Amino acid sequence: MAGKTWHKHEAVTCLGGNCLSELDNTGVAFLLMDAKECITSAEEIFLPKIEKFISIHKNSFLVLSAPLHGPEERKLMFRIQQRFLGSNLRILPVHNTVNAINLMCTVARTTSKPNIDSICYRMITTKAYIIEQSPVWKTLQKLKLSTDSISPN
Repeated sequence: MAGKTWHKHEAVTCLGGNCLSELDNTGVAFLLMDAKECITSAEEIFLPKIEKFISIHKNSFLVLSAPLHGPEERKLMFRIQQRFLGSNLRILPVHNTVNAINLMCTVARTTSKPNIDSICYRMITTKAYIIEQSPVWKTLQKLKLSTDSISPN
């Protein structure tokens, strides 16, 4: 994940093993960090980087890379979650660069405006279908209709 790359819709900047990726038109930003580097370094080094990152980006993801997410890595993620509880930071564990890229693309696709609209529409349609087909809903409608016929209003 080292180096500096530019892509048509993505800017990735890597400094000292930590990479920042901001996907244009999505409002999503990723901070890529190596879990082992975070574990071996002091919290005073990596926590300010994360704090600055989430203060700049409204929709921020910390992509924490480790070949295996064992007890040390889970403890690290827990400490970060505790420290930034209530913030807009989401922690995404990945195992390798390919996994990180696939995850970033998936998040960017699902958070882009056209896809959000499509997902919301599908959710509303599904909800309406479930309500229409639900026997519980039909029973509630019958009960409401029967109480409406009894009430004088």
